[in-house]
Amino acid sequence: MKKYFMIGLGIVLALSLTIILYGAWLNERGEFQIAKRMSERSLELLGSRAAVRFIRPKFTLSTINFYSKDMADAVALSDGRIISCLTPKSSFVRKGDTLFVLENEELPLQIQQAEANILSAQAEKHGKENQYKRFLLLKEKDAISAQQFDDAEAAYRAAVAALEVAEAKLGSLRIQEARQRVTAPLDGQVLRLYRQPGAYVQSGTSLALVGDFRTLYFATPVDDKIARHLEPGLEAELVFSNRDFQKAYGTNYEKGNMGSEQRFLASVAEITPPVSEPAALRNVMLKADNRSGLLEPQTYGNVTLQARTGRDALSVPLVAMIDSNHTRVYVAKEDNTIEERTVKTGANDGQFIEVLEGIKEGDVVVTSGMEGLKNGMRATVKVQGGGTK
Repeated sequence: MKKYFMIGLGIVLALSLTIILYGAWLNERGEFQIAKRMSERSLELLGSRAAVRFIRPKFTLSTINFYSKDMADAVALSDGRIISCLTPKSSFVRKGDTLFVLENEELPLQIQQAEANILSAQAEKHGKENQYKRFLLLKEKDAISAQQFDDAEAAYRAAVAALEVAEAKLGSLRIQEARQRVTAPLDGQVLRLYRQPGAYVQSGTSLALVGDFRTLYFATPVDDKIARHLEPGLEAELVFSNRDFQKAYGTNYEKGNMGSEQRFLASVAEITPPVSEPAALRNVMLKADNRSGLLEPQTYGNVTLQARTGRDALSVPLVAMIDSNHTRVYVAKEDNTIEERTVKTGANDGQFIEVLEGIKEGDVVVTSGMEGLKNGMRATVKVQGGGTK
């Protein structure tokens, strides 16, 4: 009985092993067939030819920080109490216009005293001058001693010096009197009023902030390959995605502004280091025309900068780029296979991107269905605009 049991068990084990081996063979054969079919399969893709196109370089800046070169504080140059403010906030002023009037109660008395001292010094000088002239005549006649003449001359010169000191003192007080009027340091709008009438201030205290925002500046780092196509004076348009134009300083909106539809003209002001010197990254400073009054010195996000003039350049569609760094594309070869190729790119206009190296004119790049593509895959690429590759 035991013998028959062992024989049956052996048969069962043999059948199980046979089934396992057969399943493994079927699985391997299936994978081989799938791989063979995948290698023989020809994908249908869309593509575009590399061609010379007119490109207006376009850049998207995540943030830009505007600043003004024309902002300065109006500073009190003498001590005193503010008795009046002649220019309200947001008013436009010219350089030299009076913003505040100060009063120093001691100053009028000091001026009066200085004027009296001058009158006294003038009288003293007049008397000493007449005495000196008489002694000069007497000296010529040897009617007085040399010591007497020297004393008269010294007294006269001392009187002249005393008058000069008195006049200088009055001049200094007159300057302080003029400084009781605090003036605008430049043309612009009154942005801030730091003090109000009634406040006592000391010399050196900032009373108001004045700024001219009609021209604003910002800087952005630019790769050398793009910076070499820029030059001072090159114009571009600024477009803001967030167009509510909130105010930080409360400046006025100017007539003729187009609100949310406004496009701002900007131009390249400076490139550092200059393109004549070797550098991988350059800082480009631009100035923006803000006569509309919509912008202020602050940070703005999601701004598009597009050159107003363009140039012809070998280019491919921007969607052909595989990676975010714009360094790889799929190229359709003559044998209907796909080749992954490394390229060097330049500026783009949001639709096409300049190709500097890695592709020649007429090459076909894949523009759709790139997910899952691998180097060497077979594909039929339909060129947009007609033809296949």
